[in-house]
Amino acid sequence: MSSEAPITLLPLGAILQSLTISGVNIVQGFPTQADYEAHNAPHFGESIGRVANRISGAKINALNGSSYPLAANNGVNSLHGGNVGWGNRVWEGPTPTGLRKIEGVEGAEGESVEFKILSEDGDEGFPGTVEAKAIYTAAKVVEDGKEVTVLEIEYSAELLSGADETAINMTNHSYFNLSGDPTIEGTVVTLTTNTYLPVDAGGIPTAGPAPFAAVSANTPFTLGAVSPDIDDCFIVNTDPASVPVDTRSLPLSLHVAANHPKTGIHLEVSSTEPAFQFYTGRYIDVPAVEGAPARGVRAGFCVEPSRYVNAINEPEWRDMMILKKGEKYGCRIVYKAWKA
Repeated sequence: MSSEAPITLLPLGAILQSLTISGVNIVQGFPTQADYEAHNAPHFGESIGRVANRISGAKINALNGSSYPLAANNGVNSLHGGNVGWGNRVWEGPTPTGLRKIEGVEGAEGESVEFKILSEDGDEGFPGTVEAKAIYTAAKVVEDGKEVTVLEIEYSAELLSGADETAINMTNHSYFNLSGDPTIEGTVVTLTTNTYLPVDAGGIPTAGPAPFAAVSANTPFTLGAVSPDIDDCFIVNTDPASVPVDTRSLPLSLHVAANHPKTGIHLEVSSTEPAFQFYTGRYIDVPAVEGAPARGVRAGFCVEPSRYVNAINEPEWRDMMILKKGEKYGCRIVYKAWKA
């Protein structure tokens, strides 16, 4: 995964900087780490933590017998770990870790690298000192006569000290653009579920899983110039009590399949997680930098495998997001991409 490889990574945020398929970098990003530091409000490619997505009222209501105020960096809510979440911090690595098999993808084995971060007790208001890791594994396989690039991200975390329990929900925040054009218009998308969490104006769930009227499960639809405009959490596993804090041993589940007729590039996003945020990029607004153009609304779409939004504050959901001392948190995300 050198700078000349089709997959490049950065220590800042354990960022996925490029994933190149047939000459097209299908993830949005910047040429240098300094550019990310200056302009990455959309979180291009970041490893998000301590808690991805939103926490209501910027407060954990109950952990360790206490409540914990957090940074209100998204209206009245907390988003993506606070003002300086893990996506904005420099991780240790990448450290080569040798050959590794990607479970659930036949014949996929490739070189791996590891990033590591220590998040101190009180970091952005969260309790407990946590060590987190991100392991990237890249491989090539042949499926139905086509060469497929496979990239796995395995996230894990352990609570070391400072508290008996903490909240955690990690994901990768890459924005995909399969056309090489300024927007994702014309991309054909299939979601494997249309069950989602209805939310209020601030993106906090107001009810349990319900049907999403604008999309049918396993039915392709095309992203237009302005619609459909989606920024919602879709549910793969509707039984929250069955979700362990470490999902890595669970089978991969396909979340989203996409392709663009112009380039013939296909993408599949799978994970072991019970939900995923699908976002069509309405708030992207970054300036041009040397070596990269300006990016605006709908320059990319996101698939963010994760736990239920705001699970930590919902009694029936919270166990999936509580990491206790002596346990491990984990999840796996797998991207498969190819040119037809």
